[in-house]
Amino acid sequence: MKYTGPIYRPPYEAGSLLLQVTVGCAHNKCAFCTMYRETQFSTESIEQVEKDLKEARKIHKSVKRVFLVNGDAFVLGASRLKPIAEKIIEYFPEVEVITMYAHINNIKGKTDEELKELAKLRINDLWVGVETGHEEALKYLDKGFNLEEAKEQLKRLGDAGIRFIYGMMYGAAGRSKGIENALANAKLINETKPMGMAPTTLNPNPGTKLWDDVEDGKFTLATEGEIFEEMKSLLKNIEVEGLQYLGRHAINTIPFDAILPRDKKKAIEVINATIDKVGEDYLNSVPKRHSI
Repeated sequence: MKYTGPIYRPPYEAGSLLLQVTVGCAHNKCAFCTMYRETQFSTESIEQVEKDLKEARKIHKSVKRVFLVNGDAFVLGASRLKPIAEKIIEYFPEVEVITMYAHINNIKGKTDEELKELAKLRINDLWVGVETGHEEALKYLDKGFNLEEAKEQLKRLGDAGIRFIYGMMYGAAGRSKGIENALANAKLINETKPMGMAPTTLNPNPGTKLWDDVEDGKFTLATEGEIFEEMKSLLKNIEVEGLQYLGRHAINTIPFDAILPRDKKKAIEVINATIDKVGEDYLNSVPKRHSI
């Protein structure tokens, strides 16, 4: 199997076949991210994709889920994704889901009909890094789209029959704006109805605009106590039935999974129990987090 540069996948794709179709990230401008900063974006040939599928077929008796790497593989046009999906189905006819990371602009670049065609080819599940529904924070993070565009494109996925996981970050709006961020995210989630949400926590990495702004005092990170309150506010305001809360990530202070709204009360109790156990110093601190 050919893999070039750093390879990232959601923790929940640990059991998926990882198939390289792009290298790096086409956007690669987010104010908080260095994941692909040193990797030049490129696409993989269909010949190499088929070669990898042949190798994978010899290794795996059955593959139900395939994750296409790398950073925003959905940037490939429908004319490129269709033959890839067809090859996957040819070698693994039992496959049920072909998924990948996606940027809002990746969706924007495809017609409604193309999205429906991809869904029929089992590209029916995407991890979409929105990061925040807070307009001001979204602009600062330099995601390359605005809130209205995010809302429109996520709804188009649902209309086409493509499920998606809403990727977001606690603390994205900074100090004293946690509740604002929570309510904005809850509003966007309720309006677009994702299959699930995958929260992480804003983390300044050296070499990013966020890091420099934190160092210069231009951006103040939320405290742990604020993050806890933001989490509770978000959970309280989500109304999507059966939403998967996929919070088991190393960068989260309280990693847990839940089904909402079923587990809402239990999840909030877990957060409150954590608040009761830690001291004021911890709640008022901004601990150094693991890099991503």
